[in-house]
Amino acid sequence: MSLPHILLALVNVVLWGFNFVVIKLGVSDVPPLFLSSMRYVFSSLPFILFFRKPDVPWKTIILFGMTIGFGQFALLFPALKLGLPAGLASLVLQVQAFFTMVLAAVLLGEKAGPARIFGAAVAFGGLGVIAVDRMHAATAFVPLLMCVGAALSWAAANIVNRGVSKVDPIAFIVWTSLVPIVPLFALSWIVEGPEAIWAAASSPSPAAIGSIAYLVFGATLIGASIWSFLMARYPAAVVAPFSLLVPVVGMASAAIVFHERVSGVETIGAALIALGLVLNVFGGRIMTALRVK
Repeated sequence: MSLPHILLALVNVVLWGFNFVVIKLGVSDVPPLFLSSMRYVFSSLPFILFFRKPDVPWKTIILFGMTIGFGQFALLFPALKLGLPAGLASLVLQVQAFFTMVLAAVLLGEKAGPARIFGAAVAFGGLGVIAVDRMHAATAFVPLLMCVGAALSWAAANIVNRGVSKVDPIAFIVWTSLVPIVPLFALSWIVEGPEAIWAAASSPSPAAIGSIAYLVFGATLIGASIWSFLMARYPAAVVAPFSLLVPVVGMASAAIVFHERVSGVETIGAALIALGLVLNVFGGRIMTALRVK
């Protein structure tokens, strides 16, 4: 990977890592599903006039929009509203790497080596530790489960993205951002109610405006475009290691902004997830190096 592209990847890491803090701030003032729908309204409608539809089938645009936009954020935003710590969410969401591995094996016939399988086992063991610690109360366990579901939806989007040729990444994000608007808003209307929507829309707070601006430009138009750009030009094994840094930024920024602290048991689980991610990305190289020696 060239140096400019490495720098792009690091910019993306910072944007996506701090994104969890921004979402947490946003859902404190705005109903989470409505906030997510507004993110995509402002990510697509103002810009679609300036970007032609990318040369990909409508089926791909719809599938990507529904998985990355609706499936992922219809679960993640409410999970943070329900109390899931922003830092922990930034880490748990990274199990998308293992879900991607499984889906790639089932749908694309890709084989995972023993190091990646062992890494997945370690990471899901850590996730299980956190789950057991949170099972004492639905208010703690359900948001965690929702975040895992969001990771699965992101993994499905990665599989869709694998089939996208080298297209303008910003145009791709702008057009796919059209897809989640209606389902997110409809779900918001049903779950959160028109009164809550009107209250948030009629008198938005500075925190709400700032959150939407960051989600539109930082996380979606810039961050997602960088990710799509890199995934289309380099093997997943080259790009994926950078995702390991997202929870580092997420947990550090959440600790600074919210003074978040995780329990001792959650710390053990988080360490296992992080170890699993490292094994998933670098395990094969480590085993090869040991064989050579």
